[in-house]
Amino acid sequence: MKSPSLRTLLIIAALIAINVLSAFVFFRVDLTQEKRYTLSEATQTLLADLPDAIHVDVYLTGDLPPGFKRLENAVRETLDEFSARAGKTITYRFIDPDLITNPEEKNKLIDKLQQRGLLPTNLFANESGKRTEKLVFPGAIVSYKGQETAALFLKGNKTASPEEQLNQSYEGVEFQLASTIRRLTQTEGNRRRVGLLYSHTQVPPSRFADLLASVQQNYDLFFIDMSKPGPIAGLDVVLVPKPDKPFTEDEIFKLDQYVVNGGRALFFVDGQRVDSVNNQGTYAQPLSLNLDDLFFRWGVRINRDVVKDYYCAPIPLTVGNMGDKPNIQLLPWRFYPLLNNFGTSGNPIVRNLDAVLARFTSTLDTVRAPGIRKTPLLLTSPYTKVLKAPALISYNEARQQPDPKTYNEGVKLIGCLLEGRFQSLFANRILPGDPRANGFRPEGVASRVLICSDGDLIINDVDYKRNAPYPLGFDRFTRNTFGNKDFALNAIDYLVDPSGVIAARARTITLRPLDKIKVDANRTGWQLLNLLGPLALVSLVGFVWQAVRRRKYGK
Repeated sequence: MKSPSLRTLLIIAALIAINVLSAFVFFRVDLTQEKRYTLSEATQTLLADLPDAIHVDVYLTGDLPPGFKRLENAVRETLDEFSARAGKTITYRFIDPDLITNPEEKNKLIDKLQQRGLLPTNLFANESGKRTEKLVFPGAIVSYKGQETAALFLKGNKTASPEEQLNQSYEGVEFQLASTIRRLTQTEGNRRRVGLLYSHTQVPPSRFADLLASVQQNYDLFFIDMSKPGPIAGLDVVLVPKPDKPFTEDEIFKLDQYVVNGGRALFFVDGQRVDSVNNQGTYAQPLSLNLDDLFFRWGVRINRDVVKDYYCAPIPLTVGNMGDKPNIQLLPWRFYPLLNNFGTSGNPIVRNLDAVLARFTSTLDTVRAPGIRKTPLLLTSPYTKVLKAPALISYNEARQQPDPKTYNEGVKLIGCLLEGRFQSLFANRILPGDPRANGFRPEGVASRVLICSDGDLIINDVDYKRNAPYPLGFDRFTRNTFGNKDFALNAIDYLVDPSGVIAARARTITLRPLDKIKVDANRTGWQLLNLLGPLALVSLVGFVWQAVRRRKYGK
C-alpha cells in the first residue's frame, strides 16, 4: 500500500507533467449541438497566418437587456476563440461608454466612433413593466498597424422579430470579425482581382461609387475594355453592371471562354429599358443585349417584362394642393419591389440578409443545362403581377388602392446562382481554320455565375446638394438602408472562394426562447430556487462529507 507522502508526490508530478504537456499540445472541445464555438477552416487559416498584432475594442457592454447581453457574450466567446487560435497576436477589451463621466470626453468618443463607421443604436426595452432607453454601440473598432476600421455586429433582416434579428446577429459575429481582420491584413500580393466591364453601360461612375469603393477594400479592381483584342484573363471575378448596349459575337465569345475556363462572373442585367417619359408615366421597352443564347446555354432566361410587387418601396408623388403649395406624400410604388424572399437554400450570400431594393426588375426562368446546379437567391413575394414589355408604367397607379386579388401570379425569380461545368455556346461551331480555334474549350472546369435580372440593384443614389453618393441600398425617401451592398459583396466573396471567410455566414444557431407567460407567472419561485438552491446543495455536500469522515475515522 502506497504511503500518503508517495501518493502526494505522484499527484504533484502528474500535475506538473500535465502543465508541461499543455504548453506543447493545444486542443479545445466543442460540445454544443450547433458547434457554436468551432471556427470555420478559413477563419482558422486567417488567424494562423496573421503577420502582426491586432487589437479589438468592443463597445457593446454594460447594463444591457438580455438579448444584447447574449450578443455581447457571443462577441466575447468568439474573441476568446480567436485569441486561442492566434496566440498573443489578438488582444481585446470591452469598453462601456456610459462609464465615462466627463461629458466632453464622452462626446469626443462618440464622435470618434461615428467617424470610424460605428453608429449608435437607440435601445428601448421593457423590463418588469419598466420602460428603459439606452444608447448602445453594437460593434467594435479593430486596429492593425495604425489602421482602424469598424466591425458591426447588429446585422440581420429588419423585418424579423427583435429576438430573431439578435439571433441572426449572434450567428454573424464570426464573419463580421473575420472579414474585418481580413480587410486590414490583406497585402498586395494576396489580394484577389475583380474586373469591371464598363464599356457597355451609360450609367455615370458616380452611381457605382459606393460599390466600387467597397470592392476595393478587399480586392484589386481592374476595368475591362472588351474592344481590345485577346481573351479575358488574370481575373478572379468579372462584374457586368447594368449593360444597355448590345454585345458583339466576339465579346460574347470572350465571356463564354472566360467562364468555361473557370472564370466567375456576376451579371446585373435588365430585361427591359424604362424611358420615354411623358405626363402619364414612362414606358418599359424590351431590351436586347444579345446575351439570351449565352444565358440559355448556362441555364437561365431573362424575360422581357416588368414586375409589380404588392410588397414594395414608396416614392414621393403630388396628391393635391395644400394652400398654394403642392401636397407631396410617399405612396407605394409597385414597380420598386422589396425582395425579402431568399429561397430555402440557406446560401451564405443571402443568409440573414436584409431586404433588397429593386427597381423596374424583370423575371428569370430556369431552363435545362446539363451539369449546372441552380440555386434561387432573390425572389419576389407571392403577391406579384407581371407586365409584358412594352408596358405603360403609369404614375396614377400609386394613387390608387390596388386589389390584392390581381397580384396573383406567385413568386418570381430575380437572382439565380449557377454552379458546375459550363458548356460553351460555340461548341461545334468553331471550324479548324477559325482564328478563335486556338485554345478553344467546348467544356471546361467547374465555375460559378450569378445572374440578376435587375441592373439597378447595384446603383446608388446621389446627394446632388453635397455632390456625394449615398451608400448603396440607401433609399433617400424613407431614409432606410437595404441589403443591396451586402448582397453584392457577399456574392463576390462567394464566387471567388465559397469555402473562404464567407462560409462563416452559414453558421446556424437555434433560437430556444423561454415561455414568457410561464416565466412571469413563476418568477418568484425561480428567483428563490436560484438564491437558495446553491446554498442547499453546498450544505448537502458538506453534510454527506462530514458523515463519511465520521464513519471512516470515528472508530
